[in-house]
Amino acid sequence: MTPSGVPDARSSRPSAAAARALRRLRLRVTAWYVGTFALVLIMLGALLFAALARDVSVSLDKSLRAATAEIARAAERREQERALPGAGAIDAVEELRIPDRELYLFDMSGRPLTPPKADDVLQRLAQTAAEKGSSTKRWDRPHDLTLQGYAERFTTSRGTHYVAAAVANRDTLDDRYAVLFALAGGLGVLGLVLVASGGWLLARKSVAPVELTMEQMRRFMADAAHELRTPVAVIRSRVDVTLERPRDAAAYETTLTELRAEVERLATLVNDLFTLARADSDGRAFTPVRVQLDEIVLEAVTTAGWIASRRGISLDVSEAEEAVIDGDPALLRQLVMILLDNAIKFSHPGGSVEISVRAESGAATIAIHDEGVGIASADVPRVFDRFYRAESARGTTAGAGLGLAIAKWIADVHGAGITIAPAPGSGTRVSVRFPRVATAKSAVSLV
Repeated sequence: MTPSGVPDARSSRPSAAAARALRRLRLRVTAWYVGTFALVLIMLGALLFAALARDVSVSLDKSLRAATAEIARAAERREQERALPGAGAIDAVEELRIPDRELYLFDMSGRPLTPPKADDVLQRLAQTAAEKGSSTKRWDRPHDLTLQGYAERFTTSRGTHYVAAAVANRDTLDDRYAVLFALAGGLGVLGLVLVASGGWLLARKSVAPVELTMEQMRRFMADAAHELRTPVAVIRSRVDVTLERPRDAAAYETTLTELRAEVERLATLVNDLFTLARADSDGRAFTPVRVQLDEIVLEAVTTAGWIASRRGISLDVSEAEEAVIDGDPALLRQLVMILLDNAIKFSHPGGSVEISVRAESGAATIAIHDEGVGIASADVPRVFDRFYRAESARGTTAGAGLGLAIAKWIADVHGAGITIAPAPGSGTRVSVRFPRVATAKSAVSLV
């Protein structure tokens, strides 16, 4: 809660609407994974079914053809053994056994010779084969049986004509393949369950950056609103107090001076927010130029010297070696000014700030050491977070906690590493190390 009793926006959790939107997004992504996998399974299943159905038909047809050929061979052998036409062929078919096949022998009129009885459909099949040489047919029997028959005309060596027929029960084969399809369907369902589970996990991982971005935006907006509230409230209260009763010119001048200070603070905060917003969303690239880092630092020290002198703080440049890097001069100057301004703000009156620029092995390093309040080790990991202010800084200096976040961004786009740590004895030491010019990139993105 804020002192006024209004809940602090920074302590609020993501809204229920945002949570529902993210949940719907995860569900959509998961549904997309499952739907795509299901479509692939259906297509593969359809192809598998078509291939198996064709394979069953072709295999069954070949089997029936082979059975009729076996009938013809058996009839030929038996007639040769008995040297009598007719009876030998009938005996051969009666003695021949092929598993899961019904075997028949017909004369050329379609009359069954063995077995002596046959379906009307089978007799017509034999008649067609006697006329055309061969015939295939599928039909249903009572009790939901589906049969497939094949009949073929043949002639023995003694010149006798017959029709051999073989019949198979398709239901038996279909039942076997039904088990296979059931197994494949079960595996497909299991695969869908696994894909749904994995898709949900992948969706959570893929949506995580969105959630993080939304959370960062929410925190950024909440922190920005919190920081903007203070100068706006001060300006409003000052104006209200001033307008309560007539005052002399000196009082109005004092109030306007105070209001100007708050407006400047507000303007600085808005500029910092704009800079960070640009860092987050601006994808434009800038082209670095060859610059003298030591000259930029000396120029910034001259400017910051006026600020330091008002607090009785001296800025001492211990080293200023010639250091050439590739970078944006305006951003580099802003980086140095932020670090110097921090060092001055947190230094004790009458203290000093030491600045050095070194060039080692082609790399350039800026080091700033102040003798101020220092920084606790626990605060170091979060010191570059936006709006974060260490406990030692609260109530002692003005600021929104955005300076070091901007400095970190500027260092990052230049490929530099920035570190901050307690200095031996007292104070704080900040170091920025830039890469060698030979390895610096010719174009760097702002995000």
